[in-house]
Amino acid sequence: SQCLSTCFMKIFHITAFIWYAFIMQCLYIKEGESLPPGIFEYGGPWKYLTFLNLLVQVTFFGLAAVADLQPSGKYLENSLRQSTDFLFSVFAFPMGMLVVLFFWSIFAYDRQLVYPEAMDTFFPPWMNHAMHTLVLPILLGEVLLQPHVYPKTRNGIALLGIAGMAYFTWVMWVYLNVGMWVYPLLGLFSNSGLIGFFLFTLFVSVLLFLLGKGLNLCIWGK
Repeated sequence: SQCLSTCFMKIFHITAFIWYAFIMQCLYIKEGESLPPGIFEYGGPWKYLTFLNLLVQVTFFGLAAVADLQPSGKYLENSLRQSTDFLFSVFAFPMGMLVVLFFWSIFAYDRQLVYPEAMDTFFPPWMNHAMHTLVLPILLGEVLLQPHVYPKTRNGIALLGIAGMAYFTWVMWVYLNVGMWVYPLLGLFSNSGLIGFFLFTLFVSVLLFLLGKGLNLCIWGK
């Protein structure tokens, strides 16, 4: 049973890595195509949290797949496990869940604020779901298949805060240079409203970090 579980976990990691690598390749071949209205070139895909999340996911599952192939107990295997634990707990799970939660919540309210209809001609519907829907079941699959060592809560929250501030600063930089928001939703807020939205987003990220930690503890124990 243990051998079967380990084998399934290895297949899961490799499959997830191949899937995300395929999505990244699909995004890469879009480079050079004329962009739909409302989408601008400055900053490239790096200005979108969805793209940054895909980078985190492909990196995590790539490292996890390599770790699976190492002899158990070896220094490299232990180092890779520590790296994947950190990456999953602090970034892959909270960021992935945040992208799914925020994207579909805003999409349901008014899709023009996050994913204008013009995007449907640029990305086929399956690509939209690949970037914003399938992230959720893949992350939950990881939670169920492998335990992860979480950092101290205050350390995890501090790292999330630093990452959130860095992304917020990047989004502001893009706006100041182009005069357009990465997401039309941000144009609805006043300056104080923007700060409030940023703090709310950070608060939700912390809740998602705690959710991941709680699920890990509930399923795998200490």
